[in-house]
Amino acid sequence: MSAEPELTGGVAAAPVHPPGKVRLPRLRWWLAVFLFGSAVLNYVDRQALSLLAPTIQQELGFGEQAYANIVNLFLVAYTLAYLGSGAIVDRFGARWSLALFVVWWSTANILTALARSAASLGVFRFMLGLGEAGNWLAAPKIVARWFPAHERGVAIGLYTLGATIGATIAPILVLQLAGRWGWQGAFVVTGALGLAWVVPWLWIAREPDRNPLVPAGQKQALDEALARDAAAAGHGGEVWTWGDALSRPEVWRLLLARLLTDPVWYFYQFWFAKYLFADRAVTQKGLAITWLIFLAADIGTLAGGIISGRMVRRGAAPAAARLRAMLVTACVVPLSVVVPWADSVPLVLALSAAVVLAHMSWLTNLGAMVVDIVPERSLGRVFGIVAAGSSVGGIIMNTVVAAMVSGPAAAAPAGFLDRAIHAVFGSVLQLVQGQGYASWFLVMAFLHPLAWLLLRFGPARKPIK
Repeated sequence: MSAEPELTGGVAAAPVHPPGKVRLPRLRWWLAVFLFGSAVLNYVDRQALSLLAPTIQQELGFGEQAYANIVNLFLVAYTLAYLGSGAIVDRFGARWSLALFVVWWSTANILTALARSAASLGVFRFMLGLGEAGNWLAAPKIVARWFPAHERGVAIGLYTLGATIGATIAPILVLQLAGRWGWQGAFVVTGALGLAWVVPWLWIAREPDRNPLVPAGQKQALDEALARDAAAAGHGGEVWTWGDALSRPEVWRLLLARLLTDPVWYFYQFWFAKYLFADRAVTQKGLAITWLIFLAADIGTLAGGIISGRMVRRGAAPAAARLRAMLVTACVVPLSVVVPWADSVPLVLALSAAVVLAHMSWLTNLGAMVVDIVPERSLGRVFGIVAAGSSVGGIIMNTVVAAMVSGPAAAAPAGFLDRAIHAVFGSVLQLVQGQGYASWFLVMAFLHPLAWLLLRFGPARKPIK
């Protein structure tokens, strides 16, 4: 028999189980492992395009602006899915919703192998974005349902670690698969892995009161711990409607914080490999070295949750603990300004690793802060609203960076997305056009400090401090 520690940190008596039945005493951590796995798959699938871009662009015959438009289609779909998927998660629960999302994006990834032009590639990446966003709305719902406040930072750090592990192994896995079966085979194999994940997930992720894997007494202890946390947060069983969420200044502050800072992470996902290829003369095969950047992200993801979790255990209010940890990381990200002046690729990698480590620690705590202040029954839709800021920021970054590295356009914008972006950001794009990657590394230096000031001192119905 296994003793399940009390969710407040003590040790409970070992529960007595009926003979012959399987029990998992720490089922919530098994769920976190599965969320870790879905995040790994999520990031392997999205990173595949940027890693194989030189080959795909040459074979399908499109340039940097078309590549930016394809990435933007993914991010537009991601934004729309953030807004819609949260309602799906709140309505149907995280278990079935996450299974649906994984099946959808895995299928879209497999279909990418059928692309024969920039247009068809954009369609399949749009489909991928519609599915992938839901992973990041179902996961916090699971954490809110299964983990007390002092464990949430670590749980969120663990599944966010899956994203960075996925990004870490993607350069090695995807390029090896492409070397053996071509770029099309890389998309098929990585997509098939997601379909295989779904079956065990549906078995293990049933609600506590209907889950035969939950030991006797654990559900009651969990419910009591969550009730205490909800009472301390001041929202109990409250439900926020769309109108309630959109009328709360703290929600808008969190949204803007993600809009400002997530472009750093999107840049390292979608453009850093291209920067090394174009400006640092790293070959496509040599881009496998980018796994070091994402290893640093792994460390930052876990460190952020552990540090703020210890503060909570020592009596700090959860949201205040996250904010203190984020102040430290906001002071590290400005190292990005030094990257373009580094005189060697190893130094570029070292500085970028520090920036990414700090950003992922920031992101873990920002996600935990949302879970801390939002009622569990409304978490899907509110997290979707906040996370929509992330993909909007990514679209803006993607458009600006494409202009910086492409130089003056040779032709008028083509396609509805390209025209719409230029209609909104035309004057900004003309200002930065042809400035190169160095300008973007400078911009990144200011984003996290600005976002921290917004979170700490901006107006709010419920202060974040």
